[in-house]
Amino acid sequence: MDLDSTRDLDLIVYGATGFTGRQCARYLMAHGPDGLRWAIAGRNVTKLRAVQTELGGASSGPAMIIADAHDAVAISHLVKRTKVVLTTAGPYAKYGSPLFAACAAAGTDYVDITGETPWVRQMLDQHESVAKASGARLVPFCGFDSIPSELGVWLLVRHFRDVHDEGTREVRSAFRAKGGVNGGTLDSALHMFETGDARRLAKPFLLNPPDARPGKAPERSHDPQEAVHDADLDCWTAPFFMGPVNTRVVRRSDALWTARGEGYGDDFAYRETMRVPNRLMGAVIAAGMGMFMVLGSRPWGRSLVRSVVPAPGEGPSEATMDNGHFDVSFIGVSDTGRKAVIRITSQGDPGNRSTVRMLCEAALCFVVDPETIPASAHGGGILTPTTAFGSTLVDRLKATGEMTFTVEAR
Repeated sequence: MDLDSTRDLDLIVYGATGFTGRQCARYLMAHGPDGLRWAIAGRNVTKLRAVQTELGGASSGPAMIIADAHDAVAISHLVKRTKVVLTTAGPYAKYGSPLFAACAAAGTDYVDITGETPWVRQMLDQHESVAKASGARLVPFCGFDSIPSELGVWLLVRHFRDVHDEGTREVRSAFRAKGGVNGGTLDSALHMFETGDARRLAKPFLLNPPDARPGKAPERSHDPQEAVHDADLDCWTAPFFMGPVNTRVVRRSDALWTARGEGYGDDFAYRETMRVPNRLMGAVIAAGMGMFMVLGSRPWGRSLVRSVVPAPGEGPSEATMDNGHFDVSFIGVSDTGRKAVIRITSQGDPGNRSTVRMLCEAALCFVVDPETIPASAHGGGILTPTTAFGSTLVDRLKATGEMTFTVEAR
């Protein structure tokens, strides 16, 4: 393990007392490398001590750091002690900005699981140049938002380039998932409506760099609004509630790879859907998404949603998380019309078990594999999962035995 002698910790889990943060701490305790120097952090000393005790106490478990999200001095001290910060403390637009800014300034690498694209756009505008100057690699979207989408598209692009020496014109995906919802995820979504940021979700190139070429294939980059039959995947598809997040991240990756001379394709486009059994179910899901947008846009609607969903800090049962799963199929079309399919499957609740696995393994890429990841060759900045971790993350996720990646030429 590459240890930075100027910092006494390799990794800090911030928000470790929350529903997802506790799972991350347990995952690292069970799967972290020998000799990992790490700590759990948050603002509530009583809750932190309970997590530390569960993990073996001060002698054999992680260290403990008290730092309120809005205490700039404490947050600055925290990020200067570690190589990497892993944070699950959301909504990020409400609690995450000081930590993000501190990591950018201190040259501290960072991963999170936000799906709040308007907040990330704000962080890009405020801290991209600072992160590039300090060498910090900041990587949002390291959970179910948006690692499966990132890796599936990137692997198809690599397949067409490596096997056929061709660019990629189009990728479409169809997700299928089973699991529960934790309160923090819903709170983040509702917070975007409260602040008005939700209006920015409709922008298909929201996360692209300002100096990137204007959106590629804009007519093929709009989010699906209705049920459609995909002949290549032989299934009915419906709008996917995570599509407006994941597609923006994939498009930013394309722009960043293009700046490195490895763009996805001159006319690249990506769309994301949910796999459904029939057209009727697709129409029901599309209508349900429309209803959620209506409820989220009104104070009484948000109150109604909050009255029937888990509160922040709460989530599904252990049995629900253990029995969950997801699979997603990606159909890619090369510049000359060749087709290929990549399928990704994962065991465990997508928004909880799988998200925790993906987030922790992304953080460990920085700690354990610093020489093999693309980020090491390209300096600091606000990156995406593929532009930061590339095949190293694919290999780490395969090694867990819980995720599979298969390629099929058509």
